[in-house]
Amino acid sequence: MIYAVWVPLLMPLLVAPAARWLAELLAPRQAVRLLTAAALTLGCCSATALGLLVVAGLLRLPPVAALGRLIHPVGGDGPDTTVVAAVAAGGALAVGATALVRTVLRQRAELRAARRQVGAGGELAVVRDTAPDAYALPGRPGRIVVTTGMLQALAPAEREALFAHERAHLTGRHHLFIAAAELAALCHPALRGLRAPLGYALERCADESAAGAVGDRSLAARAIGRAALAGHRVPAARPSVVLAATAGPVPRRVAALLGHRPAGTPDRGWHGRAARALAGALLVCLSLSAGGALDAATDLHGGIEAAQAASGHH
Repeated sequence: MIYAVWVPLLMPLLVAPAARWLAELLAPRQAVRLLTAAALTLGCCSATALGLLVVAGLLRLPPVAALGRLIHPVGGDGPDTTVVAAVAAGGALAVGATALVRTVLRQRAELRAARRQVGAGGELAVVRDTAPDAYALPGRPGRIVVTTGMLQALAPAEREALFAHERAHLTGRHHLFIAAAELAALCHPALRGLRAPLGYALERCADESAAGAVGDRSLAARAIGRAALAGHRVPAARPSVVLAATAGPVPRRVAALLGHRPAGTPDRGWHGRAARALAGALLVCLSLSAGGALDAATDLHGGIEAAQAASGHH
């Protein structure tokens, strides 16, 4: 088990650096699905590996082994290294669990405060504020929050494109993808590197939806660029889990709208081949991570059963 259990802890170190290229090369929807699956799979496998290290270390201690009706601790001689690893893994799990609870409570508090600020009403909530800002506020119902400053900064057609962008975030429930990535990052520090590429892919999804809604890719690009320039002058405070048209690398998003083919169009060039190769490599990493966790769990279970069988003969 001692070898297999490290595979889920090492795979995020390989996947995170490739996440940016995945977000660039894959179609936005495909990138969102793959990056979210990677974050959740690697996060769960990392937490499982840490849990297995804790259990393996505890079973090497005679008092814990006695509770399991084992005469001898699982693993036999030389428990020091495993016990140290178990203590470290237990500490990491405790820190991660504490951070997870705090993150969930903070996000809920931020969303509730934002909803109280905008009050009740229809889909569009206009806030009297000279600071240009607009974002999608999830909830029941979801709201498109926009300040008077942002409305003044855009032309009427650009406003419609901006509203279509934020509406896409609400209908796609994009905040859940971001929340999943943030929670997965609490299981392994390297998974924090997936948050920005996933956010970029989600913004690209909303960009493409806005372009389709208004029927003009250049208009959508212009609206996003002008909104970002206006909002950049006065940074606005908003809940961390919400998504906005002004977020992320706006120049790359504008260039994608103006220079690339519409999302979903097959790419048979080297970009398409590179995207498929990178996606295949990511799936291999996810399989290795899940396989390593399963193999370690099976090995530990077999060791416990063998120790219990040996105890039954005494």
